[in-house]
Amino acid sequence: MSTGTLLAIIIPIVVVLVLVAVAVSMLRRRSHLRERFGPEYERTVEGSDSRLAAERELRSRERRHDALEIKPLPDAARDRYTQEWTGVQQEFVDRPEDAVHDADRLVTSLMHERGYPTEGFEQQMRDLSVEHGRTLEHYRAAHEVEGLSTRSRATTEQLRGAMVHYRALFDELLADGGGRAQHSRT
Repeated sequence: MSTGTLLAIIIPIVVVLVLVAVAVSMLRRRSHLRERFGPEYERTVEGSDSRLAAERELRSRERRHDALEIKPLPDAARDRYTQEWTGVQQEFVDRPEDAVHDADRLVTSLMHERGYPTEGFEQQMRDLSVEHGRTLEHYRAAHEVEGLSTRSRATTEQLRGAMVHYRALFDELLADGGGRAQHSRT
């Protein structure tokens, strides 16, 4: 068999193997992103020009998140936050709008103490999406109602829902801080 014939056989095989390796690598990366970001993966893809652009955005979020100094909470801080949350829930009975605003501030404070930057809602969402993608819808919904309540346009039921949504993220942030949070329902 001549060298030309061997090359004609070997080169296509190598090209196919390289293409298979690239495809497998892309599928693994995509699977990793889907697992890590949960529903936020699809949300980002839907809001992007292409799946590749969305995946670049998600990898960028991972790099930013990896550079943050996210830390667990000391027991005393976790206990303090738990007590503050109980107070916010109790406040809901008499002043639901104030309680929702306080819940928002408490979640933001907890994020800050854990090491998350808190320089704007959209950036908070991107930073949280890396490890808390499954609870982001709760945070979005709560934040939307909090905005309505600022303009006195939220119903009591919406405010109650916002408290439940804030609690979902609050509990997850608190649990990731070193313990499992347990709270009574609003």
